[in-house]
Amino acid sequence: MKPNLKVAKVVTVPFFLDHQLGQQMEDLLREGFEVTAIASSGDGWERMVATDNLECIPIEIARSPSPFNDLVSLFRLYRLFKLKKFDIVHSATPKAGLLCAIAGKLARVPVRLHTFTGQIWVTKKGASRFVLRLFDKLIVWLNTQCYADSLSQRDFIKSEGIGNHKEIKVLGSGSLSGVDLKRFNCDDWLDRRQVIKHELGVDDDDFIIIFVGRLSREKGIFELMEAFEALQKKYSELHLLLVGPCEEKQVEEKLEQWASLPGVHCIGNTNTPERYLSVSDLLCLPSYREGFGTVVIEAAAMKLATVGTNINGLSDAIEDGVTGVLSDVMNVNSLESALEKLIQDKDFCNSLGEQAFERCKSDFDSEYMSEELSREYAQFGVTARGRN
Repeated sequence: MKPNLKVAKVVTVPFFLDHQLGQQMEDLLREGFEVTAIASSGDGWERMVATDNLECIPIEIARSPSPFNDLVSLFRLYRLFKLKKFDIVHSATPKAGLLCAIAGKLARVPVRLHTFTGQIWVTKKGASRFVLRLFDKLIVWLNTQCYADSLSQRDFIKSEGIGNHKEIKVLGSGSLSGVDLKRFNCDDWLDRRQVIKHELGVDDDDFIIIFVGRLSREKGIFELMEAFEALQKKYSELHLLLVGPCEEKQVEEKLEQWASLPGVHCIGNTNTPERYLSVSDLLCLPSYREGFGTVVIEAAAMKLATVGTNINGLSDAIEDGVTGVLSDVMNVNSLESALEKLIQDKDFCNSLGEQAFERCKSDFDSEYMSEELSREYAQFGVTARGRN
């Protein structure tokens, strides 16, 4: 049994807690930690509240810049940290990371941790890039320890002068919390695949590409749709599942048009992405920026290869030519070529998926990742209790 430490997990939105950290928090609770989940209210909050022994406290944290609301959130976090006297505060997501770093320092939380899951300033220019980089530097400076969810992201952060290898660590082989191999198990869906395909209007011999994530420009959704339209004209048996919430007006305006295209299925947000991964042949994630790309190892657990972009994070999640294929970022022709290579050779595509599965089992099991984090917390706990 680990020390009975009080740990706060803080993110911007409950969707992130629910989908990315839910299993990890349950593992920590079983290890004897007192865990409190903090995020804005919204989709996913009810499921977090229903988790046994997990304390859930809503504090609104705006994702977009909002000076007044951010000050209110900062004060509420500070007041909560003082009241609860957490031993460890661990944040993720950019805005929560900045506010927690400041509030935690002011409230004298003994151990303050943050995990970088990608830099929002990577695609920015000018003053906005400078300011956002400065915020990340502040996060590193104010926290006891920071983590990156991939090796390439850590190296990139270091190259930008934001932190070094001592200040920013990577647990295990990377990822935020690994993947729950009990939940993402393709064998559990074998008896239901025909029903799901029938609901989608898909035949057994059709080839299904799936996208899982936020439908946004930075996830490469426009490049994906352009590449798919070109490929669908050549391969009529081709289908595309779009799974995830739409968060941008310019994407929302396009959804109705995309949904009318042959073979396109707009699923929307779902709590069971594994349901749609179970009937798919290939994941596509043509992002402009990622920390790691958790959905890649979720797909790998379901024995799916991934076509992604050759960027920090995804180059760790995908072994090019071994567990998937990397294409050039923001390049429709490169993406189309990578997809077509696997559409034409389904046996090769399946073999990549099998190798992705084996790598996932050995390197990204959520139980292993939770044990790694538990050891980190226990080690820091000695420091925390020594200061209290």
